[in-house]
Amino acid sequence: MIQPPDYPVLPNPGDPRLTRRITGTDHTGAATEIAVVEERPLTMYLNRQEIVTAMTIGDHPEYLALGFLRNQGMLRADDVVTGVDYDDEIETVVVRTARETTYEEKLQKKTRTSGCAVGTVFGDMMEGLEGLTLPAAEIRTSWLYALARQINTTPSLYLEAGAIHGTVLCQQDRPLVYMEDVGRHNAVDKIAGFMFRHDVPAGDKILYTTGRLTSEMVIKTALMGIPALASRSGFTAWGVEIAQQVGLTLIGRMRGQRFVCLSGEDRLVRDVDPASVPEESARSRRKSAT
Repeated sequence: MIQPPDYPVLPNPGDPRLTRRITGTDHTGAATEIAVVEERPLTMYLNRQEIVTAMTIGDHPEYLALGFLRNQGMLRADDVVTGVDYDDEIETVVVRTARETTYEEKLQKKTRTSGCAVGTVFGDMMEGLEGLTLPAAEIRTSWLYALARQINTTPSLYLEAGAIHGTVLCQQDRPLVYMEDVGRHNAVDKIAGFMFRHDVPAGDKILYTTGRLTSEMVIKTALMGIPALASRSGFTAWGVEIAQQVGLTLIGRMRGQRFVCLSGEDRLVRDVDPASVPEESARSRRKSAT
């Protein structure tokens, strides 16, 4: 096991590589300057085979590559990673394994997903879900409320520039790893790569995302072995259907004291009166950045 960094791992909105200041005009015609998120290509290789080029903000390329390959089923749980080499000049990351790999046939079948920045899934999207059993974990509603408050007020690129999604790996009421990217699929892949690289157990974790609860997000969460997925945003019907099929606890529309659970209700322990939870103001997230 490679020792992970001290928790929590948080966004770095002050990193000058991730945003750019651009001058424009506002609705009155006055000059204004705002921060906008950078977007750059990253080409990923598995050993000698080029797999995909993804658009990303450019932080944590090693975790992104490992997580993408793991979630695509191209890296196995027992694979020995002998090296992860990132070249900033040519924007390429190469993951090397002790096992010889070839995925020519799998790469022929490609699905464009509903993710922002256009996610891609190779092969059968449902591969690996048959017979999958997620842990019978306990999810306390007090943890969900505490997580929402902490995550929504954490300094982030979202608060600095917008146009970005966040995904957070949590344990009980504690955020552990907070990743952001232009596509929510990239953000969750970074989490998956972190977990794979550092051998982080999944059975007692909660995944929180700022994006929609789509089929892709549900599949990735289930394949990672995480029993609960929560979001400020809403659901897609297929996402709910898959969550119910695999027994994933799926919670959406988390704002203030409100949320909706459409799958895995049996894991919820309602240990706090929602009336005791403050309502979230429409400007609470933006105020927290100042």
